[in-house]
Amino acid sequence: MRSLAWEGIWHAPTSSWEALQLAERSAESQLRAIDEAGGPSYQLDYQLGWDEQWRLREARFKVESARGTQELQLLTDGEGHWRNADGALPELEGCLDIDIWPSPFTNTFPIRRLGLADGERRELAVVYLEAPKLKPVRMRQGYTRVDAHHYLYENLEGTGFQALLTVDDQGLVIDYPTLFRRV
Repeated sequence: MRSLAWEGIWHAPTSSWEALQLAERSAESQLRAIDEAGGPSYQLDYQLGWDEQWRLREARFKVESARGTQELQLLTDGEGHWRNADGALPELEGCLDIDIWPSPFTNTFPIRRLGLADGERRELAVVYLEAPKLKPVRMRQGYTRVDAHHYLYENLEGTGFQALLTVDDQGLVIDYPTLFRRV
């Protein structure tokens, strides 16, 4: 078991933090953040499970705020088929990875799963889940491996957002400029 922590740096003073317990094929996290939509601060607890190829298989979420408590469970077969308690989620078909806002941990999934060579770039569709809403949507992203410790992340949904991520030997984010820093 490995313990990791990040602080959110998109607001001063620090607007959020995340404490994550990482095992071989699972992670449990507790995260506190400010609602970007102007709502109250919230706490997000999540648990993720994946297979040996870093393909997500299960994700459980719980958000607590002044607005109440919300929960969500997502299941996937690792081949791009998703479902929740109500059944199949065809709008997420083909997505292998998940991107949770506000957490830098989930950038590790495509970094580890894709196995890119230096200079190689891939575009992919991911399940984007923004807390505190917990409404999964499809999002296009790009990853380019600059070298073993640097990946260019791109949001391909029209915002033009890019960030050069610094990662450790396991592909875990150390620095996500303007957003997160590992502490």
